[in-house]
Amino acid sequence: MSVKGDSGKFKLVLTAETNGFQRLPTASNSTSLDIKWGGRIEFWFVAQRAYSCCKMAMKLAYWDIRGLAQPIRLLLEYTGTKYEEKLYSCGEAPNYDKSCWFNEKEKLGMDFPNVIAIPRGWRHESSPKQCHNEIYARKHNLCGETEEEQTRVDILENQAMDFRNGFVQLCYGDFDKNKSCYTEKLPGTLKQFSDFLGERKWFAGDKITFVDFIMYELLDQHRMFDAACLDDYKNLRCFLDRFESLEKIVEYMKSSKFMKTPVNNKMAKWGNKKE
Repeated sequence: MSVKGDSGKFKLVLTAETNGFQRLPTASNSTSLDIKWGGRIEFWFVAQRAYSCCKMAMKLAYWDIRGLAQPIRLLLEYTGTKYEEKLYSCGEAPNYDKSCWFNEKEKLGMDFPNVIAIPRGWRHESSPKQCHNEIYARKHNLCGETEEEQTRVDILENQAMDFRNGFVQLCYGDFDKNKSCYTEKLPGTLKQFSDFLGERKWFAGDKITFVDFIMYELLDQHRMFDAACLDDYKNLRCFLDRFESLEKIVEYMKSSKFMKTPVNNKMAKWGNKKE
């Protein structure tokens, strides 16, 4: 996307797969700025928050499922960020045609197009060197304030990704064969998260951070998968209740925008139906 600014022509592209900002070569007859954004998922959200002061709009594009986008939706709603959503729908079995996305992805000018968010109407007077991941993360105040909190965020982010990847492998793989093994190991995994949370209000401490949005989604999906899986973990159940009681989250979940199902795409063996 390109917009005119006081100092020339600007283009801002966000993706969830590259690491850090890059300033790319520009034409000699114009002032053009191409920014590739990526790295950890919280920085993506932090970016939209930092730029919101410039009255831009965010466009979130993803498959018409919860998937990786649900924590993003929750965070955008929590921060009161205005955004548009574009949903892609793959075809039916057996081919599950994805041409709606593949025909478009290479035209977006991204190095690694995947889940995408594109701000519109962006204007920024500062040097691009000021567009540093950590600056926006701290400004947004969703990455932890103390060193201990930030360390806990880093730890949980990686553990949450491992947790999610294991569940995705189950849902999209040989579900009937692997379900019993996954179910047997699930209590041990949940106990680790329960012990890590302890008596804290949120996973990093007293204040909510971006990993709480990720963990809410993962725990809610597992609650849908096995309604009794959290029975022995009162603090995890309280965490879910606490998250769902947040004013902005309450409003979102009551709205027509909220997506309860499907969790996964059509080729998955679990969570692939819209209810």
